[in-house]
Amino acid sequence: MMPQLQAAPLELIEEIRSCTQCSLHVGRDHPVVGIGDGRSGLLVLGEAPGAEEDRTGVPFVGRSGRLLRLILLQELGLEDDQLTISNVVRCRPPKNRTPTRIELATCWPFMERQIAFLQPRAILTVGNTPSRALLQTKEGITTLRGRTYDRHGVIVVPTFHPAAALRGRPEVEAALRSDVRLLRDVLGAGS
Repeated sequence: MMPQLQAAPLELIEEIRSCTQCSLHVGRDHPVVGIGDGRSGLLVLGEAPGAEEDRTGVPFVGRSGRLLRLILLQELGLEDDQLTISNVVRCRPPKNRTPTRIELATCWPFMERQIAFLQPRAILTVGNTPSRALLQTKEGITTLRGRTYDRHGVIVVPTFHPAAALRGRPEVEAALRSDVRLLRDVLGAGS
């Protein structure tokens, strides 16, 4: 399990933990604030917690998370204790469905405050939902990935969710690795 570092100011953590602004709070065990303190300069941003994340309160702890961590280690040299990971929606949607616009809008102010607190140099958005939310677009990940975007001076790199690679599509893992390598110059990482 990854160490719990301060991924947001304490008052924001408490606001997220006590939030009841949308219906997702009803079925949650633990809202996911995120892990990491931002010192690597990279924020990895996913969609929403799954079952294991809801149980533990930690993002990306399942098979997808293990693959993502392996890729970040191999491509950027970032160890678990250097990673900062969060989600745009903090509570698990039922049956892992895609968050609604209302759920995204409810959680988005938390995300903006967390980004301001962490001050990342780069954000890796994993999948359609965080990529669209951060870049304010309706374009899908297949169109968005493969290049960098500037969002208020922060480099954003959209990429596939590792779950797509785990479904037996090696070209997806290759694309994910290629996208992660776009962060090398920004972060001064990797070989």
